[in-house]
Amino acid sequence: MPERGVIPLGPVELGIAGGLVLVAGAVSLALRLGIEKKLGVAALRTVVQLSLVGYVLEWVFRIDTPVVLFAVLGLMTAAAGRAALARSTRTFAGAQVGAFVTLVLTGLATTFATTSAIIGVRPWYHAQYVIPLMGMVLGNSLTGISLSLDTLLTDLDEHKERVEMELSLGATAWEAARPALTDAVRRGMIPILNSMAVVGIVSLPGMMTGQILQGASPLDAVKYQIVVMFMLAASTSLGCMSVALLVVRRLFNERHQLRTERIVRR
Repeated sequence: MPERGVIPLGPVELGIAGGLVLVAGAVSLALRLGIEKKLGVAALRTVVQLSLVGYVLEWVFRIDTPVVLFAVLGLMTAAAGRAALARSTRTFAGAQVGAFVTLVLTGLATTFATTSAIIGVRPWYHAQYVIPLMGMVLGNSLTGISLSLDTLLTDLDEHKERVEMELSLGATAWEAARPALTDAVRRGMIPILNSMAVVGIVSLPGMMTGQILQGASPLDAVKYQIVVMFMLAASTSLGCMSVALLVVRRLFNERHQLRTERIVRR
């Protein structure tokens, strides 16, 4: 029976893997797609960024203190909030802070609920569990938040006449914005819902694959993946709803008037 565990990779193996990217670049050159430069830059960034992360996590895991943990989580959340807004075609004053606070609250709540109440990590600040799970939460949440934010701001901006007509007929800000808000939250939930629909059939998620490569029982890996998928669904839905409510609060004043001049097009 083969020995269980991760097979170590060296420079030679990584070089061979890089050859796969060169093949894609060659195809781009042959077909004159013009993406070979972007592909090369992306590959270089992948190597540099992941290498740096590897060294940082080695250091963080050795120290394993709450102060270092929350410093790393703060940097991760700030980067996620910025990435969420960068993908949106519209924004408004205070959106950066709102996205950051939303990611902090929803991310920390779902991550620590999972590590402490479900998995039972001891101590509660064990970075080896908290950081990877928080990373997955932020990666999925920022996508959902970005989609919800862009959809809602676009809808309110391009269909303001409909919203204002409903307001003039006596509708409250919540009643007039509810159809757009509902559609925005649904749009933000599409990626995680699609992932949940095909997980295990079309794809084996990263955490499950990593545990299997490490030598864990496939059934144990499946249990962890189920927990992770539910955690991601919860964090994404909470993030989408929170940012949508924030938009409604910022774009409607106390007299239930729509303030589309607060929307900034990129």
